[in-house]
Amino acid sequence: MAAPKEVVLTGIDMPFFSMVWFILKWTLASIPAMIILWLLGALLFALGGGIIAAILAATGVAAQGGV
Repeated sequence: MAAPKEVVLTGIDMPFFSMVWFILKWTLASIPAMIILWLLGALLFALGGGIIAAILAATGVAAQGGV
């Protein structure tokens, strides 16, 4: 088996508009990822709020009526 060889990247020769198109695609691809992360965060926030509300209700700390 051959030994691994070290590779050093010294530069990328890429036309300007190709780079712009790449960055645009990268940005558009990040939108669904951000939506998924937002939904996961909202789910965790709601779950945490429900747990805290349940603990407060079980200990009698939660308010029993409106103000």
